[in-house]
Amino acid sequence: MTVKDTDPTLIDAEELARQRSQRLDRTARWLLPALMLIGAVAFWQWRVEAAQIPHYILPSPTRVWAALVENAATLFESWLITVQTTLLALIAAVIGGAGLAMIFNQSRWAEMSFYPFAVILQVTPVVAVAPLILIYVSDIDLGVFVIPEKVVGMLIVSWIVAFFPILSNSTLGLRSADHNLRDLFSIYGATRWQRLRYLQIPAALPYFLGGLRIAGGLSLIGAVVAEFVAGTGGMGSGLAFRILEANYRLKTDLAFAALILIALTGVLIFAVLSLVSHLLLRKWHESAIKREV
Repeated sequence: MTVKDTDPTLIDAEELARQRSQRLDRTARWLLPALMLIGAVAFWQWRVEAAQIPHYILPSPTRVWAALVENAATLFESWLITVQTTLLALIAAVIGGAGLAMIFNQSRWAEMSFYPFAVILQVTPVVAVAPLILIYVSDIDLGVFVIPEKVVGMLIVSWIVAFFPILSNSTLGLRSADHNLRDLFSIYGATRWQRLRYLQIPAALPYFLGGLRIAGGLSLIGAVVAEFVAGTGGMGSGLAFRILEANYRLKTDLAFAALILIALTGVLIFAVLSLVSHLLLRKWHESAIKREV
């Protein structure tokens, strides 16, 4: 036994140092990004004023803020449309990607037959596919209400971009279940669906949540691309269409305001999905368990 193990003064000093380190880490986690952001905005403002850059080429942050406040109602309405398209596409991607992953896990024939089509959809540039989709789709009559063809086309484009990360991650996660536990389930006579429910789905959850965080941002990108394509025909009213409209009128400050809203929306989606992932994994998975430093 050493002096370090028996001296309470040393133990208390180490504990205080550990607590200070944790507080510093928690503070730096939000303070450093905030300082970097403030510095970037300040440099942007200084550069525009020092170089006297015309506002229709590069507006200053103050002009962008003024445009955001002045057009708040219009931008908020467009933001709601973009968010609606993004969330609906993400929900469809979750259902389609996770559902296909479970089907592929249960049937190798289904995976060999349909997985290449998923890869083709992923590697094909969505910008090239979006105009064709918007041409070929039509209204969907659900009896109670009708989904316009514009909305259907934008949802399909956004879904194509978002569903593959969920499909690939979920498929990998379902395959990553411990083979010894699989053998144990087989020894005890578990059915295929029991093994899927009690072993493979819990094992695949971290992989699924990782794909979900990626798909959240990609669904927003897909929605914006679809709105750009739809907006060129005068059909769009989301934030991407506001950017196009502002550029046509040389209102660059308004275009920057809409672009900042899109970026903030992407950050918000990622933060919410990261929080969901942490809440689901914090009590049992190694990636989310806090350790003493």
